[in-house]
Amino acid sequence: MSGLVSLSAEQGFLSPTGVEIAFLLVGLVTLGGAVLAVTSRQLVHAALWLVVALGGVAVLYLLLTAEFIAWVQVLIYVGSVVVLLLFGLMLTKAPIGPSPDADSGNRWVALAVALATAATLVTVVVDAFRTAWIDLDVPQGSTEIVGRSLFRHWVLPFEALSLLLLAALVGAIVLSRRKKERR
Repeated sequence: MSGLVSLSAEQGFLSPTGVEIAFLLVGLVTLGGAVLAVTSRQLVHAALWLVVALGGVAVLYLLLTAEFIAWVQVLIYVGSVVVLLLFGLMLTKAPIGPSPDADSGNRWVALAVALATAATLVTVVVDAFRTAWIDLDVPQGSTEIVGRSLFRHWVLPFEALSLLLLAALVGAIVLSRRKKERR
């Protein structure tokens, strides 16, 4: 656990640094984008708010000095997944304006589950790092270490995700073709 040092008197919770303030502000913008992405009644607007949320996560990675993960976030999620989502919306001719199908009527159940999940995650993270201080000035991992771990231990899920995204795109194309043939 290099980079983790115990909390000292000179660097405390009540004296945040500029990086910590920026992390908090970007985190709030990311949270706002995520909330708007799931509450928007227009599918295209929801996809654009998802871009804001995923871009905010990339900035948070940059603030944590994880540049490689930040650029992977931008390339894979912001670049590929959102573009695939928008292509799927446009190929299936989903409604561009407000969509009555976007609301299932389970908003209160979804809100309760989301709040319980958020409370659990915050509790686990705070408990795990209660007595530790992460020094953000020291890089925690190199691109070589992250790449070796990704392609040695996580290559199968990575490839399965790429096949899933390809199947979704092919399915959207098939659905759009069938509608044209029926006309």
